[in-house]
Amino acid sequence: MSRNYKFHNPTAPYFVSFAVIDWLDIFTRNEYKDILLDCLRYCQKNKGMEIYAWCIMTNHVHLVFRSMEDQPPELLLGDFKRFTSNAVVKAIKENQRESRKEFLLEKFGVAADKSSNVKHNQFWRHDNRPIQLWSNKVISQKIRYIHDNPVEEGYVFRPEDYKYSSAIDYSGEKGLLEGVVLASI
Repeated sequence: MSRNYKFHNPTAPYFVSFAVIDWLDIFTRNEYKDILLDCLRYCQKNKGMEIYAWCIMTNHVHLVFRSMEDQPPELLLGDFKRFTSNAVVKAIKENQRESRKEFLLEKFGVAADKSSNVKHNQFWRHDNRPIQLWSNKVISQKIRYIHDNPVEEGYVFRPEDYKYSSAIDYSGEKGLLEGVVLASI
C-alpha cells in the first residue's frame, strides 16, 4: 500500500472508502445497511467518531470522519469494520429470505482462507484508502464526491434523495444519522 494511503495525523479528518470483498452487492437489503448505521451511531456516541459525510452504496461505504478521542483513526475504523463484518455475516446466516446465502458465505470463507489475519469469514476488503483532508476545498470535494455517488450510479436524480447518505443533511433536512454539517460546503 502506498504511503499516501495511511493515517498519519491522528486528529485530522479523513476520507475513506472500503468495499465488500469481490465488490459483492450486499447492501441491496436495507436491513444490512441499517446494521452499518447502528454501528456508526455507536461509534459516534461511545468511541468519539465525528462524522462529516457518509454514504452506503450496494458494495462499498464512503466516510469523511475524524477521531475525537485518544483512539487512532485506523483503530476506530478497524473496530467498526470488524464489528460490522461479524454482524452482517450473522444477519446473512439468519436471514430466511436471503436467496444468496450459500453463495455469499462461500465467498466470505474463500476470502478468509486467503487472508493471514481472518479466521472464518472475510467480509470487508483490507484496503481503506484513507486520504487526510487538509483544507476546506479538499473536504468539500470529497463530500461532493460522496454525495454524488448514488447519482452517478443512477439510483437517484439528486443526491439528497438517496436515503443512505448524509446529502439530505447538507440540503437542510434531517437524515438517518447525526453528523456534523460543515458550513463551507
